Amino acid sequence: MEAMKIILSIVERGQGTAIQRLYRKRQVPIHLQCPGKGTATSEIMDILGLGSSEKDVVVSFAAASAAKKLLHDLDNELRGHTGGAGIVVAIPISGLNSLIANLAAYHAESLKQKEGNEMERTENSLILVVCARGCTDDVMSTAKARGARGGTVIKGRLSGLEELEQAYEVELKPEREIVAIVVPTELRGPIMEAINAEHGLRSEAQAVLCSLPIEQIVRL
Repeated sequence: MEAMKIILSIVERGQGTAIQRLYRKRQVPIHLQCPGKGTATSEIMDILGLGSSEKDVVVSFAAASAAKKLLHDLDNELRGHTGGAGIVVAIPISGLNSLIANLAAYHAESLKQKEGNEMERTENSLILVVCARGCTDDVMSTAKARGARGGTVIKGRLSGLEELEQAYEVELKPEREIVAIVVPTELRGPIMEAINAEHGLRSEAQAVLCSLPIEQIVRL
């Protein structure tokens, strides 16, 4: 079966539904949407003309060929047709529920590939930092001091605390925020090391972090 991708789209609040409709027309039909918030101040957003800091985060599942074609189109003929500013990245995944994968592959088969739609693999990474609520500003300050430009915050809740607490003799807070930061790959290591050193599990932020490779990226 064809390899699968996650398409992560971070757009202005209210644009998530429109993005899903657009993606369905491009044979990407399966989506999960949640609210997020950009880390830039409202003053900076106004200066840069980026609209509200409130975001829609859309996670879409697609076959590799469909994801590649979609991002190519977003970077070309669909540019300016998404209804607002944002960022879209394609991330490889190593496993997916077979029913979802089969549906994604079925939709990809209906695409007619066009010549000249090659996109170079980007040298970017997605850092995910899961930290205690109220600590995202400190985490972003550390990341920006090492070269990061901004991020998006998604609310969540940590489960499976017992084993972590027993193993490391810490009391963990279940209420969490996930900070998603796209950075050039050469900055990934220094940023993650700094965040772990200053905001790791034994700190107030109790951060857990990982990184994912980005294969394609489009700024809307």
